[in-house]
Amino acid sequence: MEKELDYFRIEGAAGGCQDWFIDPFMKMGGCAAAAACDSSICFDLYHGTKGLYPFDLKALSRDDYVRFSGIMKPYLRPRLTGIDRLEIYIKGYGRYLADQGCHTVGMEAFLGNEPVSEARRRIVSQIDRSYPIPCLTLRHKDPAFKDYDWHWFMLTGYRIEKERFFVKAVTYGKAAWLDLDALWNTGYERKGGLILYRSFVSAPASRRLPPT
Repeated sequence: MEKELDYFRIEGAAGGCQDWFIDPFMKMGGCAAAAACDSSICFDLYHGTKGLYPFDLKALSRDDYVRFSGIMKPYLRPRLTGIDRLEIYIKGYGRYLADQGCHTVGMEAFLGNEPVSEARRRIVSQIDRSYPIPCLTLRHKDPAFKDYDWHWFMLTGYRIEKERFFVKAVTYGKAAWLDLDALWNTGYERKGGLILYRSFVSAPASRRLPPT
């Protein structure tokens, strides 16, 4: 079983790319802002919201995405310890949504110390409802996940192969399939987790989502 979201591309890249940022602080620590930028584009493209992305949705470009990251920066600004807690993201992105007059998108924190079996269930539920999932990984002992260490990225699909469960991770303009059990088991007591979106906006009939 496999399911992937429709996910936008910008000049060949999957979603936006933090490496495009010109601001050195954003280039180093703007991953949470990038997750919020990607989320905003997805909501406007696929969920019926309007104005969360302030540029042309029909002509997504690298330059506009970089400008958008500058708009998002005050809400999820880079800091010494990073955006290292789910509630910081929820508070910051929640302020951005409110400032854009959007009161129909909600967020729930799903902590990384919850059982992986429940993480699987939540991921399936979100993807089946066409919601992208911002994911925060803090320290990870497996060097195979070095690119996701202390990093926000997006989950945009799942694949089930016998007893194994994979998630499609999108970051830095690229996508990769990761084993969720291995990703979830960081080897550290302190963990990140997932942001679960809720939207009650009426989408076009062909894409209408059930309420959650």
